[in-house]
Amino acid sequence: MPSDTLIESLPDLVVLVRRDGIILGQGGGQGFSSSSLKLNADSVGKRLDAVWPEAVAELVMRLSRRAIALRASTEARFQDGGRHYDVRLMAQGPDRTLCVVRQELAVAPEDTLDMTGERPRPQLDRRGFLRRFKESMSLATLCEKPAAVVVIHVDGVTDIAQSIDAKIAEMLISTAILRLPAYSAHGDGQESPWFLGQLNDSLLALVLETSDRDAIDASVSALCASLREPISVGDAVFQLTPYAGVAVLGQDATSPKMLLDHARAAAIEAQRRGSAEVCFFTDTVRLRSLARLDIARELSEAIANGDIRLRYAGRHDLATGRLVTWVGYLRWIHPIRGEVRPVEFLRVAESTGLAADLSRAVLRCLRQDFIALSPQWDDDVRISFGALRHHILHDDFAADILRFLDEGSVPAERLELRIAEKTFVASDPADLEDLRRLGVQMVVDEVGRGLGSLDGLARAPIWGLQLDRAWVTALRGDPVALKVCRAGISMAKALGLTPIATGVDDQGQREQLLALGCRHGSGDIYEVPSTMQPYRTVVSEG
Repeated sequence: MPSDTLIESLPDLVVLVRRDGIILGQGGGQGFSSSSLKLNADSVGKRLDAVWPEAVAELVMRLSRRAIALRASTEARFQDGGRHYDVRLMAQGPDRTLCVVRQELAVAPEDTLDMTGERPRPQLDRRGFLRRFKESMSLATLCEKPAAVVVIHVDGVTDIAQSIDAKIAEMLISTAILRLPAYSAHGDGQESPWFLGQLNDSLLALVLETSDRDAIDASVSALCASLREPISVGDAVFQLTPYAGVAVLGQDATSPKMLLDHARAAAIEAQRRGSAEVCFFTDTVRLRSLARLDIARELSEAIANGDIRLRYAGRHDLATGRLVTWVGYLRWIHPIRGEVRPVEFLRVAESTGLAADLSRAVLRCLRQDFIALSPQWDDDVRISFGALRHHILHDDFAADILRFLDEGSVPAERLELRIAEKTFVASDPADLEDLRRLGVQMVVDEVGRGLGSLDGLARAPIWGLQLDRAWVTALRGDPVALKVCRAGISMAKALGLTPIATGVDDQGQREQLLALGCRHGSGDIYEVPSTMQPYRTVVSEG
């Protein structure tokens, strides 16, 4: 984790500006040291050009009008007093914008920008990049010149933005881009220029002036190797993981939009494979992409029709065998495809904005199951629900859970919420505290896989830590898994939390976990009562 001094070195100046240039409010500090970009309490009510240099005020007002017209955000970079700044304007209704100014951070000497223009810069204006991209594709088609489009998904940037700081993520991606060479090296030793744009926080796109696959592979592999180089920020070291997809003009598509879509689909396929190799668009990738569209449409219908159900695995006291919690997992039985694995449709749900709706639908399912099954349980047996990442990070998450509890079907003290470790570090502790006070029991799941924070775990209102299944499964034969499980259990105990294991499939694992100090677990070792059979399929995934 970066230190507090690192965060303090990333000052933001935030100004609420009316359409006519009047300052309505300001925050994030009084301005930047050694800069003419100053604000004070008297600045509110004045025009921007009365407190800032005329050129800066004019740029901000132009971007503000564009943001309001597009109902979106606009970005640019400018220089003032020998310093470089990034500015972002975000529309806040029909007549005002929120202006965020950030001073460009100094990077290591080898990453310093060459101002001669020989090195590429991140294109902050997405519309500007897309316009140039379309023009270059049209020109290449007209002149019958070769061209290829590359989309690179930089994995890890979004997690860093959510779990650490958005400014750190922006700085990392900018630093990584500035390291890239200005020319792409062809297999024959020749070089050709390329231009690059940032489609969103984690997607880069670039155009290469070649259609030779070996040359493209060599160029893109070199770019990805550069993006993978560790980046030091203060005392922390970050490493990004790029996944690249390529579409070739004329072979894979002729229209700019389709070419970019195909390159993006190939990048998604590379990420799905978890492969560092460059993925070229093919008919197989096309079919997978179309299948994802079909799944998205059918998933939306399944949510609306209540076809997403839960299957359950029992969590037991490992010493006595007593049932303590029924743990629910998503189950979708498709009328044609059969059972669709959660890993397949959850990715689609997250990428199409259906994740929060899916999570809310599962809450309704949980209520029905609890009513039907609670008479067969002991009074202290809980029911566990793993809310989806996008739902947990949604502003309405706490309100959705409170509304669910207000309906009275599931008492708060009988409900357990499982939150994946990576999601937990990005969630709002205040929301979790409100739920804990009501009696809801919270468990951090998949411990050992994500970006954990000891400070966050120690302060959060949680009850237990659940080890990631992969480590528990490999416990007996893998010394690394043994170390991870021992560390996770010790950490839980040191923080006053309950360690939980999932994937306990035989007596050997059970005895080893008990010896390590873990008392609660689920897996194939425990039989599911016949009363639960209609609600689940296999225990091994529990």
